[in-house]
Amino acid sequence: MLPPFDYLTYRRIRSQKQAERDRRFSTLPHPYLLGITKADKEIINQPIEQLVEDIQTSKTSALTVLRTYGKVAVRAQKRTNCITELLLPEAESWLESEVNLKGPLAGIPVSVKDSLQVKGFDTTLGYSSLAGQPFTEDGAMIRLLKDAGKCPVPVPVPALQCRPGSVETKSHAGAVPYAKTALPITLLSFESANGLWGPCLNPHGLRYSPGGSTGGEGALLAQGGRIGIGSDVAGSVRVPAAWSGIYSLRCSTGRWPKAGVSTSMAGQEGIPSVFSPMARTLNDLTYFTRAMIGMQPWKYDHTVHPIVWRDELEVEAQSKPLRIGLMSNDGVIPPTPAIERALATTVAALTEAGHTVTEITTPNGADPFTGLNLASQLLNSDGCHHFNVPIRSFEPSDPGAAQLTRIAHLPRPLRYLYYLYVRYIKRDSILATLIRDFGPKSSAQLWPLVAQREAFRAIWHNWWNAEPQQFDFILSPANATPALPHKAMHDAMSSCGYTFLWNLLDYSAGVMPVGHVEVDRDSLDGPYRKVLRRLGSDHAVARGAWKHYDAIQMAGLPTAVQIVGRRWQEEQVLGYMSVVEQALEQYRDPKTGESSRYTLLEID
Repeated sequence: MLPPFDYLTYRRIRSQKQAERDRRFSTLPHPYLLGITKADKEIINQPIEQLVEDIQTSKTSALTVLRTYGKVAVRAQKRTNCITELLLPEAESWLESEVNLKGPLAGIPVSVKDSLQVKGFDTTLGYSSLAGQPFTEDGAMIRLLKDAGKCPVPVPVPALQCRPGSVETKSHAGAVPYAKTALPITLLSFESANGLWGPCLNPHGLRYSPGGSTGGEGALLAQGGRIGIGSDVAGSVRVPAAWSGIYSLRCSTGRWPKAGVSTSMAGQEGIPSVFSPMARTLNDLTYFTRAMIGMQPWKYDHTVHPIVWRDELEVEAQSKPLRIGLMSNDGVIPPTPAIERALATTVAALTEAGHTVTEITTPNGADPFTGLNLASQLLNSDGCHHFNVPIRSFEPSDPGAAQLTRIAHLPRPLRYLYYLYVRYIKRDSILATLIRDFGPKSSAQLWPLVAQREAFRAIWHNWWNAEPQQFDFILSPANATPALPHKAMHDAMSSCGYTFLWNLLDYSAGVMPVGHVEVDRDSLDGPYRKVLRRLGSDHAVARGAWKHYDAIQMAGLPTAVQIVGRRWQEEQVLGYMSVVEQALEQYRDPKTGESSRYTLLEID
């Protein structure tokens, strides 16, 4: 439909979808509308292994568990607008007809990013043009959740006996999808907002983003959700974990299924998007990852490598003194004081626990800024065309994606003039470099970029293998700042280097919370530009992130660190995260004398 009539269509569909969602919440069965009880809190805080066993042995009913997490979803939606499509009460019928409660995820409710395809529901990705097109079948990811567990018989089987290598005699289902969660239009933002559903809010501070593009999962899990699935192309499960105070694992390509999902950039393979797990606790994250890979997802999705779960690697990672490389600064955006303190606390805790932490010098020719520039060109080699196609006239886009689009759409001579202006008049070499070659690429231009990506990966591979390094993992920030305010992506669109680098390298990486922003310890000692000048980083990319940093306003927001392993090292990374968590639990802050373990958001 031609403008302006498609704008009117957008407005009509927006009203229809939001009214439909409101009706689904308001007409839920009565048990979902009750308050969170003591019994509910026990379910929410119960170790997942025990909860699965209780469901398998009928000590706790799967319906009771589902209704507990349904209550969580109702309360979370009211506070943070984190849900797009509510899958209740259909989930109750799935429990009766499609879910066999004998598998390793027996009856565990799982929330999923809006991009996963669920039968009977839209997958809008925040675009009004994709509404009104419910899928007639579950995508492969949802089928896997419902029916792909392999355990020995007879059943019931204790959850921890479901391991790779078990006798394959019968297929057992497990998880119950119960909500689809918020994301940004374009899926290229750390702000999970769109015109169709509105903004998703951070439960730790409603003025702030919970991250993106899997921000709805971050917000829901922080408020008592159990398990979630998101996608990550530049940090989209890790930044929501860091900003919402939960845990996530960015899997390497081919280790986690990705079929049965929708995307705003179909066919983009320069920096492949990967679907990955998220959870409220590390124990849940580890259990869920182990269970999903143990379900042999390669039988559901041809993109998954048949790499079984290797328990011995997870155990080994936790049973020795570790050599840890520290990347405290990516050379583009210095960490703000709150993040710097979280990193320093983690280093102190690991050192006290007997591990060795050494600041790294990234390999020559493959520094993080070179990686950021290369990854940006690969990811947007279509000139920002595809993620804009479904947007109707005057339908709001993400402010950061809109800026990228404007730069990409500049005629080449004008873009070069803009580069010259930024480089020689503004004297900003960082932003100028990012602008210079940012635009649509022909296949003749794209192939050399892919070759550069492979050369970049080879340099890192050889660097990590060399004797001076041989680190077990690299410790770094997940982002230079805690959660940023809504609409900050207008300024901070390039604030993704700490995560984007590992997508370019296809390394496994986990994020875990450390602490909270504190006013008296994390405030700047002067105007932010003065501090950046002192750090040698007074350029537009760093200013875009730092201009929103205010420890007074951000007090109480989570801080986090990132644990980076090598390709297909999910077992080791989860083991290393356990080592870090134990070290933080045992470490006593010199100032307060208290444990440095992060405190989860209280469920009331």
